[in-house]
Amino acid sequence: MPRFAPQPDSRPALVAGASSGIGAATAQALAEAGHPVVLGARRLDECETLAAKIRADGGQALACRLDVTDTGSVDSFVAAAEAEFGPTEILVSGAGNLVFGQVHELTPEQFLRQVDVHLVGPQRLAHRVLPGMIERERGDFVIISSDTAPSPRPRSGAYPAAKAGLEAMAQQLWMELEGTGVRASVVRPGPTKTSMGSDTTAEIIGPVLQDWATWGFARHSEMLRASNLAAAVLAVVSAPRGAHIRLTEVQPEARVQPRTDGSLA
Repeated sequence: MPRFAPQPDSRPALVAGASSGIGAATAQALAEAGHPVVLGARRLDECETLAAKIRADGGQALACRLDVTDTGSVDSFVAAAEAEFGPTEILVSGAGNLVFGQVHELTPEQFLRQVDVHLVGPQRLAHRVLPGMIERERGDFVIISSDTAPSPRPRSGAYPAAKAGLEAMAQQLWMELEGTGVRASVVRPGPTKTSMGSDTTAEIIGPVLQDWATWGFARHSEMLRASNLAAAVLAVVSAPRGAHIRLTEVQPEARVQPRTDGSLA
């Protein structure tokens, strides 16, 4: 008899922040792997468009509005998802936004809003889905973090502080969930090309990039794609029972540099 009961072949997956970027790519990857997916975000139109594409490609998908800063919205999202596809097997917490600025320049309300989205939002999701996972003795709760958690970058507002708190919460979950059959995992992206922060003006982003270079955060110009992080999430949740991939950091690979003699390495 195996030490652990195997995972079902098809596992209902909820993705918070699925309207674009890492969340959208993750929803597609999970659907392509055969899992029913529920796409949640405030921008419901984008989620519905992606869900329709997934269904057209032969997958199962549902779009629902989700605001992770609203406990009622989280409850409604999970209830609708489970009514459609059954109990949650996978949850990917990837909702987020970014307001650039120095800590002392942000208003307390701006700072709190970032913490609410990036730290309290995942806790709302955990509060809603983890009891059911614990009762069923299986499940994957995946948190999208950031490499700014261990290495904060200047002018990143509340984002590094919120992500550092998020990773502390994840470490606490590892201890609290041990022996329940439920796995909490962190996927930590490095610099990633997404729409987050893309509405920032040149006047704001200029000093940001200058300070990042000054403090050594611009080793090369390559950036990850959302699909790179989706592949990491899929690998984490696809690990067989008995293996718990707790932390996965993904960094962009630098381009191969020419040798001094003109040839490639």
